[in-house]
Amino acid sequence: MLASLLLSLGILLAQAAPAEVREGAAAGHEAGEAAEEAASPAEHIFHHVRDDPDWIKIALPAPFPEKLAGMPLNLNIGKHTVSMWIASALLLIVFMIGLRKKALVPRGLYSVLESFVVFIRDEIAIQNIGHDGARYTPYLCTAFFFILFINLFGLIPIPGIGTATGNLSVTVVLALLTFFVTQLAGMRAQGVVGYWTHLVPAGVPKALYIIMLPVEILGLFTKPFALTVRLFANMLAGHIVIYFLIALTVIISVYAAPVSVGFALAIYMLELFVALVQAYVFTMLSAVFIGLASHSH
Repeated sequence: MLASLLLSLGILLAQAAPAEVREGAAAGHEAGEAAEEAASPAEHIFHHVRDDPDWIKIALPAPFPEKLAGMPLNLNIGKHTVSMWIASALLLIVFMIGLRKKALVPRGLYSVLESFVVFIRDEIAIQNIGHDGARYTPYLCTAFFFILFINLFGLIPIPGIGTATGNLSVTVVLALLTFFVTQLAGMRAQGVVGYWTHLVPAGVPKALYIIMLPVEILGLFTKPFALTVRLFANMLAGHIVIYFLIALTVIISVYAAPVSVGFALAIYMLELFVALVQAYVFTMLSAVFIGLASHSH
């Protein structure tokens, strides 16, 4: 209804505009179509995989300033943000349905979810962190299911919706969460002073401290950097490969469609597996980093 009203209003305004304005708009539209047709397949592909920060525009209310601390205040919503919201809603719905009926013998969706949680607790958290691993299981489970649902939702061919984990900003925030949890775990296990004084492993000769201390400090930041790039690169690369395989029908010939689409389908099935693997790898490395920070040796 709202879209129809806006469309009607736009038509009325266009009809009420002067002839020169209408002619100029028509010429601009034709030029835009020509430029779009002249754009290479690569430009179209990267347009689909990158975020649009102004996908949903929100006008600032009158009391809000246009700038905050010298920076433009922008409340517009990007398509990757919407993708995360939808994936999070689906995640909550799945868990609410799965945990609706608790039985002595788990079955159905409840059994599947419990299997994942138990695996993360026993094989990832406790194995890499130690006896205190159960304390960090809620965070690890949250990271695993959140990334998994975003990855899987990004594979659904919905126009305009992309994979949020193919956005560097999203993976940076996820990696920073692991970074802060890691530092808090280390300070909780060893004490604030003990954690930072044991940053360089015990037994290292004093003469090597001038080398080892900068290396260890740099290592604190290379861990979240590795988490960021690994998740971002794997999810983005898979989508780009699929799009380029489909684009071969335009680049080469329409007769290449059976081969290109067949390969694209194969990569798509592989992406389903990669979506699970990347969620597992992020969770596993997070547990490893927390375990390394929790033990002074």
